[in-house]
Amino acid sequence: MSDKPSVLFVCVHNAGRSQMAAGWLRHLAGDAVEVRSAGSAPADTINPAAVQAMREVGIDITDQTPTLLEYDTAQSSDVIITMGCGDACPVFPGKRYEDWKLDDPAGQGVEAVRPIRDDIRDRVQQLVHDLVPGADRA
Repeated sequence: MSDKPSVLFVCVHNAGRSQMAAGWLRHLAGDAVEVRSAGSAPADTINPAAVQAMREVGIDITDQTPTLLEYDTAQSSDVIITMGCGDACPVFPGKRYEDWKLDDPAGQGVEAVRPIRDDIRDRVQQLVHDLVPGADRA
C-alpha cells in the first residue's frame, strides 16, 4: 500500500450502497485516502433515497455519477469493498478484500435507507481507523 491508500467500493448499480460508503469515507478520512466507487451494472443516476439519507447527515453525494467497474481501477486499488456484486469483481493477489453484507436500498424509501446508511458509517469508521489511524473525525 502506498502512503495514501486507495479504497474501491463496488456494488451492482453504484447508485446506493457504494456511493454512500464513498461519501462517508471522503467525509471521515478527508484527503488521507483515495476514494473510488464503481458498479458491475451501473444505473443512470444515484438513488434519490440514498442522496436524501446522506444529506440528512450533512454529506452531499449529488455530484457523483454511477461508474462502470474497470479492471484497471480494481487492480490499482489497495482495498476493495464489495457489496453484493458477486463474481463481477476481479480478484488480485495482495489486495485487501471485504464483502459487506448490506440490504440493497434500490426501490426503497429514505426510512429504509437510514439504517443501511448508519451501518455503512460504522463500517467505514472502522476502515478509516485501520487504514489511517487518527484520521477519523466522527
